[in-house]
Amino acid sequence: MPVTWGALRPTVLLPASSVDWSEERKRSVLIHELAHIARLDWFMQIFAELAQSIYWFHPLAWIAARELRRESERACDDSVLNSGVKPSEYARQLLDLAMTLENSGNRWLSALAIARQTSLERRFTAMLHPSTHRGSLSKNAKALVCVAVLFVLLPLAALRLPAQDTGRFDGSISDPSGMPIANATIALDNHKTNQVQMTTSDQEGKYTFVGLPSGEYELRVMKEGFAELRATIVTIGSGHEAPQNITLQVSPMNEAIDVVVPGGVKEGVKGGIEGGVSGGLKTNDSAKMIRLRIGGEVQSAKIVEKVPPVYPDKARTAGIDGTVILHAVIGMDGRPLSLKVMNNQIDPDLARAAVEAVSKWRYRPTLLNGEPIEVDTTVMVNFKLVK
Repeated sequence: MPVTWGALRPTVLLPASSVDWSEERKRSVLIHELAHIARLDWFMQIFAELAQSIYWFHPLAWIAARELRRESERACDDSVLNSGVKPSEYARQLLDLAMTLENSGNRWLSALAIARQTSLERRFTAMLHPSTHRGSLSKNAKALVCVAVLFVLLPLAALRLPAQDTGRFDGSISDPSGMPIANATIALDNHKTNQVQMTTSDQEGKYTFVGLPSGEYELRVMKEGFAELRATIVTIGSGHEAPQNITLQVSPMNEAIDVVVPGGVKEGVKGGIEGGVSGGLKTNDSAKMIRLRIGGEVQSAKIVEKVPPVYPDKARTAGIDGTVILHAVIGMDGRPLSLKVMNNQIDPDLARAAVEAVSKWRYRPTLLNGEPIEVDTTVMVNFKLVK
């Protein structure tokens, strides 16, 4: 079978029996094969075969490769007919080649054969049809086709499917001493879509989110015994985001005790409950834990001895009540350290009574991986008068 082979130095291969061909047949065969070379058909069909092997699972890849072979043969047939060969004569020569030459069912993927039996019927129909236009496109028509292709392909190239627009987000969770925290719950909340993605940290404190749709998320990290962390909004785009390494703080303790005695309350004198409470809570938000050494699992402190405050006689007689907000550090021996009144508006006698009582309280210290640590605590002592 006559075939064309190669791109840089293309070669036309003819069977040994071609020496006995007529001049008309030799001329038709060579015009057909040289048209393949001029059109770079060998290179384009090799490219199509490679694409087909990569996308072997997609039926359109097989259909496109098959149609490319058929149309390249028809285009070369048109070149032969445009050279002056009669369609009926050319069709007879192709039929004789297909019948007389050895043409097994195995086609050469990297060669262009002139007379494959599988494509002859379509080619005969095309070359014998009298109204078929066999001329090449004009320059204006080619330019118009190129512009149309650009208008179609550019939007498709810019289009990103939601499944493709995903990213990877990871990092690690640790305590202030740098030790990893396992089994922490990490949540990414997309406020726009109201979707929440969650995962947990492994034994090394590492966590990973994969396949995250692009958007803005709020990062939340939760672990029993530690204060919940809410990070600023982060943007997840396509690709791999920078790792987010997070340090959790041990949860501060909160205690409250009510001191209730009978008595009268004077109008307009209320020791600043509202202002005192809000002022104390605001200050408590900025309090930080101190001297942490190692981390992992937390056993929260528990009070084991609580001395009740005594309502000051002077304040009770004057009808003064209110809430004393104290900040303290529970030491590693369970004693309250560094007691400080957080709301300055409170009555001094109430503050003194609260400090004297709380200083005598005793705690079972907070344990982090079995070792005692110092943690912050907030104590609210409510002095109330009832009629």
